[in-house]
Amino acid sequence: MDLAAKSALLQATLRDLGSVMVAYSGGTDSAYLAYAARQTLGDKMLAVIADSPSLPRAELAAALAFAAEHSIPTHILQTAELENPDYQRNDTQRCFHCKDELFTQMEQLRAQKAFVHIAYGMNLDDQAPSVAAFRPGQQAAAQHHAVAPLVTAQLTKSEIRTLAREAGLTLWDKPASACLSSRIEYGRPVTRENLTQVEQAEAALHALGFQQVRVRHHGDLARIEISRPELPRALNIETLDHITAALRPLGFLYITLDTQGYRSGSMNEVLPATAITPATK
Repeated sequence: MDLAAKSALLQATLRDLGSVMVAYSGGTDSAYLAYAARQTLGDKMLAVIADSPSLPRAELAAALAFAAEHSIPTHILQTAELENPDYQRNDTQRCFHCKDELFTQMEQLRAQKAFVHIAYGMNLDDQAPSVAAFRPGQQAAAQHHAVAPLVTAQLTKSEIRTLAREAGLTLWDKPASACLSSRIEYGRPVTRENLTQVEQAEAALHALGFQQVRVRHHGDLARIEISRPELPRALNIETLDHITAALRPLGFLYITLDTQGYRSGSMNEVLPATAITPATK
């Protein structure tokens, strides 16, 4: 199918759902899905944002601003995954427990508000099997019968960005932004304190002018990933001194720059295949 046909299929898929609550994070995929659902279903859709310490305040504000700009009705859920010992433990199934909390609450809200379906922004690329793309949250979505209209329409990440750009959505080229917990090395407990460290560290790097960054939390050590196109700008003594001055007061004793640069799912690179096993409730 060409892109026009895929776009038409997405609209038809949404119409067939009748009414839908969209798990909305403010990223390009879920934002475009929420926008398309609003355009197709009108008031028969609701964008639901999960708010917790793992969501940066800047991301929450941006998600709400986008929804307001496009008259997308929203509902904020205060999720409590951080109170779950299985989530706090931060093993390879952390994302499962997070999404299980989200979809459990969304199911309750769906019943209260009489919506028919729950949808989320998985795209065709997210189904690619690889350790780096390990996403146990998809299993939680399946267990809660959440639908993935972007997959049904066979849309890839780049195609979603193209459709968003054609629709005039300013976030069409927004960098990917996973939850803050994904920055913490497996086995290190997730706490409000280390989530705050990561959030403040990444905000400091953005303030220095870097767009695509991750601060990976390894205890006393912060491992900084910067996108390859931006990496040369970091490789001078003055900038490195600025980075050190910004991050050391946050509690990191050692600050390192990852020479491979930013890549999604880098924490998964050290996982043995045996660690990637399905979780159950």
